[in-house]
Amino acid sequence: MLSFDEALARLLTSARTVSEVRCLPTLAAAGRVLARAQQATVDAPLLDNSAMDGYALAIADVPRLPSRLPVSQRIPAGSVGTPLQPGTAARIFTGAPIPAGADAVVMQELCEHADDAVLINHRPQAGEHIRRAGSDIAAGSEILPAGLRLRPQDTALAASVGIAELPVFRRLRVAVLFTGDELRMPGEPLPPGAIYNANRFLLTALLQPLGCVVRDLGQVPDDLPATRQALRAAAIDNDLVLSSGGVSVGEEDHVKAAVAAEGRIEMWKIAIKPGKPLAFGQIGSPGSEVACIGLPGNPVSCLITFLMLVRPFLLKMQGVHRITPPSYRLRADFDWLRPDARREFLRARSHADGGVEIFANQGAAVLSSAVWGDGLIDNPPQQMIRRGDMVRFLPFSALLN
Repeated sequence: MLSFDEALARLLTSARTVSEVRCLPTLAAAGRVLARAQQATVDAPLLDNSAMDGYALAIADVPRLPSRLPVSQRIPAGSVGTPLQPGTAARIFTGAPIPAGADAVVMQELCEHADDAVLINHRPQAGEHIRRAGSDIAAGSEILPAGLRLRPQDTALAASVGIAELPVFRRLRVAVLFTGDELRMPGEPLPPGAIYNANRFLLTALLQPLGCVVRDLGQVPDDLPATRQALRAAAIDNDLVLSSGGVSVGEEDHVKAAVAAEGRIEMWKIAIKPGKPLAFGQIGSPGSEVACIGLPGNPVSCLITFLMLVRPFLLKMQGVHRITPPSYRLRADFDWLRPDARREFLRARSHADGGVEIFANQGAAVLSSAVWGDGLIDNPPQQMIRRGDMVRFLPFSALLN
């Protein structure tokens, strides 16, 4: 068996980033992966502007407190004033350009209004409440790196410097199929021995937030010819084939053999718990191969192997540069005295006081453990955990993003 780190390294080495790039309106680019770094075309702010509603003035015109200054002009945001007349103040609003001749803004709360004049009750420092041109972004500087999955703040930043379109990688096309004669869909009759196909809902919901185009090919019978035919069909015009079930060593498990027959197996069996049986290979002939990952059928095993192995593989294929999820050191509020020889991913729930507990039943088929928890404890092989030890916690909020 491969260790988790060896398996992940092999997957990432095999991941081929999509090459097609599309330009999208910046308004529609959130959630996509940026293909090329972006530079600011203008300074931000464009001009020196006021950070407050108040009065723009020259400090030299405030020799004592209070000082009475005539108000010579009014400058709202979106307009440009005239040069400030000596000995006067300009009524100014947040975001409005600073008029020439002014070197500070006094916020309105420190002033008293009197007809066409203002009493200044505060002597400002040079530059007080003035946002300088280019203080946020200088024209020509890099504002967004390539390989970034664009967040709302990223597209807003691009828009703030006038970028109307962004180059992004095209979406990955992922075919999913599910093996097992026992599978039924919710709403269908459930005969003895049958189970509902939870993994169909699981994988679809895991792939969609990653921006993948999901092509659901449905259920495949526990039959080698049918599995081979399904894999051939799934490889057409897709970037990845993802299956659930049929990767173990039972007589009804045909995915590993089917992948080997339609291409080649590059990896099988990983020293993790849950999720040991995972098949990775290529389907098709050299030059036109499509990656294929066969996940375990147990729902928790399917979830864990997707989050820890498939997710980083997909991110690299998408062109994302930052792949490793954030983790935190939390205090164990439990004992784990019989660790496994494999690397374990325990379903856990964190607490506001910095502690974390685990679900009582860590079985690979106990999907309720993942609903109860808000993350995973990444426990090294044969690592005993005692109450009070610090453990590595991976929040679902990061793994599902």
